[in-house]
Amino acid sequence: MRILVVEDDLRLAAMLKEALTAKQYVVEVAADGEAAWEWVQVIDFELIVLDVTLPKLDGIGFAQRLRSHRYSLPVLMLTARDTLVDKIAGLDAGADDYLVKPFEMPELMARVRALLRRGSAESLCLSWGSLTVNPSTHEVSYDNTPVYLTPKEYALLELLVSNGRRIMSRSGIIERIWSLEAAPTEDTIKSHIRGLRQKLRDAGAPDDSIETVHGLGYRLKQV
Repeated sequence: MRILVVEDDLRLAAMLKEALTAKQYVVEVAADGEAAWEWVQVIDFELIVLDVTLPKLDGIGFAQRLRSHRYSLPVLMLTARDTLVDKIAGLDAGADDYLVKPFEMPELMARVRALLRRGSAESLCLSWGSLTVNPSTHEVSYDNTPVYLTPKEYALLELLVSNGRRIMSRSGIIERIWSLEAAPTEDTIKSHIRGLRQKLRDAGAPDDSIETVHGLGYRLKQV
């Protein structure tokens, strides 16, 4: 899942990115509200971690703009202001949760997980023929046989199952699964596809369960 961290404290932003990346989230960082607005218009994020006090466009203004343009993704607002009036202002602006600085990283992680569960309806499993993917537990099975995947293999398979017969280009896969700063080569994508195909075959899936559409990308085989 892709998360946008909007924080002008570079040290805190780096800490948040490191902690979230360690949990296999794909993280981008913006240092002000206007930069964050540019990000959300070109990238689909599942969550925004948003500081209140920001240059150019503050967190309250950014959240209001986000909601006025009908973006519904969850927002976790961070602030040093802990009065009831400030909390109400943040929630009324469109925040889904509100965490006061300084905070403990495990608490932030728990709130992130809760918001992502709420925002993406993770209780629903994805399926494609005999293949089942559970976004809540990251468990995968083929015809009830467990398939054990690396985090990137799982993210790749979930993306393919979510899109079904829609062709996913290599560049599109990189954009959805990797941070732009850590974008891999297209050969890395090919390597992950090979590994994923092998593990699906080992569980009983057909050799061509993931089709290569030459010159375009990849998609799941019609069932």
